[in-house]
Amino acid sequence: MSAKTTMLSAAFIAGAVATALTTVALPTSASAEEKEKCYGVALKGQNDCKAGAGTTCAGTSTMDYQGNAWKLVPKGSCTTMKTPNGMGSLMPIES
Repeated sequence: MSAKTTMLSAAFIAGAVATALTTVALPTSASAEEKEKCYGVALKGQNDCKAGAGTTCAGTSTMDYQGNAWKLVPKGSCTTMKTPNGMGSLMPIES
C-alpha cells in the first residue's frame, strides 16, 4: 500500500467512527427529554445540579432532601415522590 492509500484509509475509518459515535449519542438527548428536574428529593451529595449559592453543581448538596438541589427523575413522577419533608417539587423549595 502506498502512503497516500494508507492515509485515505485512515481518514475513512476515522470518519466512520465519528459518525457512529454521533449516532450513538442521539438517543441520550431523547432520554433527557423524558426526564424532569425534581427539587427536594436528592440525598446529600447526590444531586444532579444546583445546590445554592457558591456551589459548583452536581454532588454539592450538603443535606438530604435539600430544597434548592434537584435530581433528574422520569417525567411526571416528581410531584408523587414522598420525602420526610413533603413531596418533590418542580420548583426550588424554600427552606
